[in-house]
Amino acid sequence: MNTDSPLDDRGLPEGYPFKEDSEILPRDACARLEAGDGFVLIDCREDDELKVVRVEGAMHCPLGKLMNEIEDVADDLPAGLDTPVAIICHTGRRSLMATLALRQMGFRDIRSVAGGIDLWARDIDPTLERY
Repeated sequence: MNTDSPLDDRGLPEGYPFKEDSEILPRDACARLEAGDGFVLIDCREDDELKVVRVEGAMHCPLGKLMNEIEDVADDLPAGLDTPVAIICHTGRRSLMATLALRQMGFRDIRSVAGGIDLWARDIDPTLERY
């Protein structure tokens, strides 16, 4: 998949294999974040990636901590394991793996942001630096 291919009406690159049960569209995640309804966006990228670009309002929790300190992470969320959560990374691969693993660890309403922060920059906020 070419990450610079044209976006379809959902904001996905042509041919993106969107996984309805495991992913959320960047525009839907953005709307939920702006709604302030308890939805939490977790950026699982590493510290050096966060220095390059970040999504305003996202909680930062590097993937290693997210996977290894699940109880602490859940304690920091408004409704613990019941908090509606989306995980974002650079392109969506790490966040999708984390989403599937965290579901097995008890998270009930969790999805990966399709295409990661790269697609977020293309579809939601073109002022964000792409890397």
